[in-house]
Amino acid sequence: MSSVSTPPEAVKRKRTDTIIDAIKQSIVDDNLLPGDRLPQEKDLMLRFAAGKSTVREALKALEAQGLIRTRTGPGGGAFIDSMPEARAMSLLSNYLFTRELSISHIYALRKTLEPQVAVSAIGQIDEAGFQRLHQLIRVYDHPPASEQERWDQRMAELDFHSVVASYSANPLLAFFCRFLQRLLKDLAVCKDIYQQPQPVDRRQGIEYQYQLIDALRRQDPTAVERIMRDHMQHAEQAMLALQATLEDRFLRDDS
Repeated sequence: MSSVSTPPEAVKRKRTDTIIDAIKQSIVDDNLLPGDRLPQEKDLMLRFAAGKSTVREALKALEAQGLIRTRTGPGGGAFIDSMPEARAMSLLSNYLFTRELSISHIYALRKTLEPQVAVSAIGQIDEAGFQRLHQLIRVYDHPPASEQERWDQRMAELDFHSVVASYSANPLLAFFCRFLQRLLKDLAVCKDIYQQPQPVDRRQGIEYQYQLIDALRRQDPTAVERIMRDHMQHAEQAMLALQATLEDRFLRDDS
């Protein structure tokens, strides 16, 4: 039986991936922080027994991932970078760009994660956080006077949940909740819904939010979980109803 040879490109790519993982591990082992310099290129070559082209390719990949930044000239080199959350979300959004996400897809996760992130924020939210939540409600507790205010109200509704997530004791859970909130801001069908002129009845949603604030203050995890779960179910139904109205309007306009 003849053996299948591995193309040289695949060997090089696999070796580069190994170096990338090794550099990542060295960052942890050496307790390097954002702003710290990685060893010089020649030192990395010796440390990982790799050629110059392999090390450079690995560094380029790490820079593309946002984990390091490189500077040329005197005092230059590769430095540990801190990837902003917005960039991480942009990269993940790009991955999902062609996946035909729907409102139901997003809320399938929100209904599970939002109650958990709210519970994990119990005891973490300070008075400034509670005041911020009340300030956001005041943005959308009245009918909008303009298209811009209508849009701002929609964004503030999502920002309410972003504030709750920002106080979560679980950074991974908080990130994914904020990412789902960002998807609702960026998804084309959601933008179309938010820009529709028909009035939106927010009374029930706002009531859930006031109940949530009260439960968070009382540090009642059972109530927090239940209220947020009911709130997400109500929000999904409202969004799907608005989507159906929008699609019906398009059908009438096309007929």
